[in-house]
Amino acid sequence: KCIMKALATIFSALSDPSRLRILNLLLEAGDLCVCDIERTLSFTQTKVSRHMRYLRRAGLVTARKSGRWVIYSLRRTDALERGIVLSSLRTILETTAEARSDRATLFADMKKGCCIGPRLRGPDRRREQQ
Repeated sequence: KCIMKALATIFSALSDPSRLRILNLLLEAGDLCVCDIERTLSFTQTKVSRHMRYLRRAGLVTARKSGRWVIYSLRRTDALERGIVLSSLRTILETTAEARSDRATLFADMKKGCCIGPRLRGPDRRREQQ
């Protein structure tokens, strides 16, 4: 029962295109601040925060404070079902034109510099360094 409830919560979180676009960025880049997401997706801070609350409640995303910024990342977990869902989502999004465009926009903005992008470089910035 617990696994079924967890899966239902995860799939409910994945049922919104805005949340899929946010997860696409996190799957690709690792840690992101709200401004990274806002700028890339042309979302308001309110919209990003609302969707991030939903993703956090589903156990997909974590948040931490870094000075005045809130940094979001995918939740690291041992839950097999969550890992399978996110891995499958990544595979699907890699073939989607809108997702590829969002990723290209994110990395172009990061090269220009955003509020914390250049200061967050490190192991969580997975593909950007490749």
